[in-house]
Amino acid sequence: MADQQDRSALISETRRRFETEYLPDKSDKYDSRDVERLLQDDTWVDSYLIWRHDIMDDTLKMIDESFQWRKEFTVHDLTESSLPKQLFESGSLFLHGYDKEGYKLFWFKVKNHVKDPKTLLWKKKYVAFWLEHYAKKEQGKPLTVVFDMAETGLSHIDLEFVRYIINCFKVYYPNYLTKIVIFEMPWIMNAAFKIVKGWLGPDAVNMLKFTNKNEVQEYISAEYLPPYMGGTDNFKYTYPPLVDDDFQTPLCENGPITSEDETENKEEVEVDNKETGDSNEEQTLNPKKIHSVEQISKPDDSDKTDSKTKNAKKALTTFKGPLLHISPAEELHFVTKETGEKKCLIVLTNVTKNIVAFKVRTTSPDKYRVKPSNSSCEPGSSVDIVVSLHGGFAASLQDRFLIMAAEMDQASGAVASQLAQFWKEVPRNKVMEHRLRCHVVDGSKPSTLALKENALHTPAKTNEDLHLQLTQLLQVNRRLQEQIDRCVWFQQLIVTLSLLLVAITAFCFYLLYSQRS
Repeated sequence: MADQQDRSALISETRRRFETEYLPDKSDKYDSRDVERLLQDDTWVDSYLIWRHDIMDDTLKMIDESFQWRKEFTVHDLTESSLPKQLFESGSLFLHGYDKEGYKLFWFKVKNHVKDPKTLLWKKKYVAFWLEHYAKKEQGKPLTVVFDMAETGLSHIDLEFVRYIINCFKVYYPNYLTKIVIFEMPWIMNAAFKIVKGWLGPDAVNMLKFTNKNEVQEYISAEYLPPYMGGTDNFKYTYPPLVDDDFQTPLCENGPITSEDETENKEEVEVDNKETGDSNEEQTLNPKKIHSVEQISKPDDSDKTDSKTKNAKKALTTFKGPLLHISPAEELHFVTKETGEKKCLIVLTNVTKNIVAFKVRTTSPDKYRVKPSNSSCEPGSSVDIVVSLHGGFAASLQDRFLIMAAEMDQASGAVASQLAQFWKEVPRNKVMEHRLRCHVVDGSKPSTLALKENALHTPAKTNEDLHLQLTQLLQVNRRLQEQIDRCVWFQQLIVTLSLLLVAITAFCFYLLYSQRS
């Protein structure tokens, strides 16, 4: 609690000094939207403080520099249509896949980059577009940069552009960078990257990871590496459309064959009958029990579903969107144990006065089954979505889910054919999107608790939490080192002054003795 109060006080002091020391003279150099966010978003202010080791003056300088850059590059207003189409078609920059710690990968395909001073400004705006696009969707979650230098030579190297990308993470997007993975850097580039290390500074140099085909899988698993890197990912960048964070089509379109579904449903019905057939009293005591996939999707059971949803919502963390409230807010919990529960519950609640169509997409469509995955929700009602692991697959930190939602006219209807047509026609800016990541629970816990843990407990510490703690630990270590260096310097100064004083005293005695002689 004390630490939290200290952070709040530090954030408040940062705001106060920014308003008094910077804002009066430079308000015309800032975008008002950035200023407003700084005054309201504690997490954003804290990210600047963390990145500058809680040194207030350095933090304020960083905010000032990043805010001026954001206005100069019109970051808030960068869109696909505002940038040259050839930049998107080049495939030199894009977001795709995750590293082994679950961080998003930001790829820089160096061989696709052509050095040209005439287009440099547009390319810088293109980088800003991608980073802002990611920042708005992922709300400050760190990412990993991959410099893919396969098949590159001196003609592809643009040190000014590389320096700009580094500055984006060093100054403009605080606390976003986890590491920079450099793949197959040609030996002739060694001198150039000594310069890059100087730009990064001592704190960030440790983030550089030089790899080849044999070493890159220490940081990125094969499923997100292309074959020439030793991986199995057949992804090929194309445009249009804009790469949509690797989420595939709705899971119902990639589901198992009919016989598999029928078998799974029969098994679930038998289990439910056994559990519910003992006594009516047990049903009353366990309102959160998961019904079969068929029961969940049947309109006749809406009363039971609503009752279960209301009970679940009390316990779950909730994301409050403009169309849907989504529980859980951030993570789905699965267990590592093979015999453990492999199902999670997502609760969607319609907070509008219209029907809301929704669909669920994932980065790993072969692993998961979702029922329902492409349907609609009536005004003021809730829908339970069951996410289950299929076959022998296991959940991983890299897996993500995307929930898309859009309002429908009351006359539109919600049958499958009408939904399909609706999603083809709905404008992109009318679609609400929310992402959920997977959290793998220790398999030593009882398997029946997996779903309950998702509903009853707050998420365990994520990679981001551990990264924050490690950063804070490094801050403390750095401060101690600085104090030791100051002490050593002060000691050396004292010794030097003492020797100088002794020398002066000896010289004075010598002069006095000479005069008497």
